[in-house]
Amino acid sequence: MASMTSEPTRMHRTAAPAVVKIVVAGGFGAGKTTFIGSISDIDPISTEVSMSALADELHTVPDGKDSTTVTMDFGRVTLSNGLWLYLFGTPGQDRFSFMWDDIARGAVGAVVLVDSERLERSFAAVDYFESRGLPFVVAVNCFDGVARHTLADLRSALAVGPDVPLFYTDARAREATKDSLIQVVAHAMNRLAPRVPSPALQRTVS
Repeated sequence: MASMTSEPTRMHRTAAPAVVKIVVAGGFGAGKTTFIGSISDIDPISTEVSMSALADELHTVPDGKDSTTVTMDFGRVTLSNGLWLYLFGTPGQDRFSFMWDDIARGAVGAVVLVDSERLERSFAAVDYFESRGLPFVVAVNCFDGVARHTLADLRSALAVGPDVPLFYTDARAREATKDSLIQVVAHAMNRLAPRVPSPALQRTVS
């Protein structure tokens, strides 16, 4: 009778993916839920409720918006090099801002989505990441595909320095969203210099 130990036991182990956390922030109605939904490889987790259920002031609501995020949005992007991007969207309304510290903890960087027609709603997000020293980029969401203001004017109005990447995007378009994520990872890597980034992070922007 052959010994049970005559054949070596082979265990196939799959290396755990490297995980990078990115925050998607911005003012109320800037497109954070749409942004995460356009790129996520999994069905995004969203905690949206009816606007009327919260007795919101409907005259401040962007056209066509009938719900709002009350906790956070979550999505995941799987890259071919064994890297997962975890996307955490912040609630846009001021009354839920107490949750931002928990959402931002452990993040390598953030995308601040901006609606140029409601620019004042983005000030709090810009101030938040500046005060905490977390690398962030500013993505101006062109809802109808039209840029209504120059990037130079928007940079001046938001009072962000030249070291902060600022660009147009479309939260509905996967390629545009992907480019925004590449820019925030690259910006975070540059901010970490001279520390050498991991090979997985280097490959995301190659």
